[in-house]
Amino acid sequence: MDLAPNRVPPPPSWRKPAGMLLIIAWIAVYAVVMAVLIGNLGTLPKLLEALLYLVAGIAWIAPLKPFIRWMNSPLGGSR
Repeated sequence: MDLAPNRVPPPPSWRKPAGMLLIIAWIAVYAVVMAVLIGNLGTLPKLLEALLYLVAGIAWIAPLKPFIRWMNSPLGGSR
């Protein structure tokens, strides 16, 4: 059931495909950096190591929030 039959879809934005590629690149770079950093720490107690992996596994998304907001905003920069 279409509630707006005469609605014209917005023109496609270049931001979403470009943003998806940049997100994939960010995740790849972040994974390599974390693997090197965690690998250089040596042996840690298992609980501390688990906590480190938990924080590293969640922390990658924080820098992406403004970027995702930008990807979904309309062209022209206005909201």
